[in-house]
Amino acid sequence: MKPKTATSLSVHGLVFWLLALLCLTFAWVEQLPAAEVVAPAHVQQGELVYARVPSGSRVSYEGRALDVTDYGTAVFGIGRDAAGVARLHVTSPGQAERVVEIEIRPRDWPIERINGVPPKTVSPPPEIARRIAREQKKVAAARADSSHGLGFAEHFVWPVRGRISGRFGNQRVYNGTPGSAHSGMDIAVPAGTLVKAPASGTVVLAEPDMYLTGGTVLIDHGYGVGSNFLHLSKLDVAVGDQVKQGEIIGEVGATGRATGPHLHWGMTWFATRIDPLLVLQRGN
Repeated sequence: MKPKTATSLSVHGLVFWLLALLCLTFAWVEQLPAAEVVAPAHVQQGELVYARVPSGSRVSYEGRALDVTDYGTAVFGIGRDAAGVARLHVTSPGQAERVVEIEIRPRDWPIERINGVPPKTVSPPPEIARRIAREQKKVAAARADSSHGLGFAEHFVWPVRGRISGRFGNQRVYNGTPGSAHSGMDIAVPAGTLVKAPASGTVVLAEPDMYLTGGTVLIDHGYGVGSNFLHLSKLDVAVGDQVKQGEIIGEVGATGRATGPHLHWGMTWFATRIDPLLVLQRGN
């Protein structure tokens, strides 16, 4: 047998090391971490949640597909009575679906007793009840769709500054009759106080005389996030108007079901009510 030369040994050794390096490369590629999803580990009831996902990802929450911004932000709301774990389903390009679990921490909801409310607004007669139903249907329709505006991503500012006289989520009792949980935050200020848009958006409803809410304005901030302003004495915007953060939209009043001048500021993610105070705290 012809003995192997030094050259043949070196060639075989080089091939061996190239194969070994190739195997290590494949192993390293397989162990690369998946593109990162950034979401909070826990949230509160009534919180608006922001998550960052890889560009081009498909995202859903509670069976609803979420629109994702071009820069990879998804937003959704946690209901006042939500409990347990919120599950965000994310499918990034080239990756299998991942489920991100977010703990929902409960809050204490005190009872607020409000007396002196006009009796017909607490237990309305049939014809008024029908009017209220029509108006609520109009509000629901205004919230059903949303633009791709980016106002929702701004750091929200106070529409007026004053004492918080009613908090989101608290159970309400009107003239001794239990009502639904409070859907927003009441801010006690004098009548005529100018109300500013807390973030940019599009006016999707502007009604000067709704039965329960009086002068009412709804702004779509984009991606399902909206604000509503109730009991206004004057409206300075109309449906379709584009408003910038800080722009005047109306004046505080005591119209509708109210016992005195104040601004009711509510926020929603589509039909889910969220706490404006938590949204303000995000910017701090």
